[in-house]
Amino acid sequence: MITADKKQALIKEAARSKEDTGSPEVQITILTSRIKEVTEHLRTRKKDFMARRGLLQMVGKRRRLLKYLAQENPESYLKLVDKLGIRVK
Repeated sequence: MITADKKQALIKEAARSKEDTGSPEVQITILTSRIKEVTEHLRTRKKDFMARRGLLQMVGKRRRLLKYLAQENPESYLKLVDKLGIRVK
């Protein structure tokens, strides 16, 4: 689980403005952090199929948000992908 302090730090790091908490950049950053945590969990607990399902849902949501961001703001998309180290096709 991502802690509230860590989530606030991620929001502060990716926000467009001071009050921004819901932009695609912020959502993608938070999802990436959660995906990394669940991936580590699944490395030790290979039979946790509910966690695997949740992971696939998060990856799908992140993919849709990345697609939207690439269409709306390609510069921001490229910077974010490079910063987070996300593989893209």
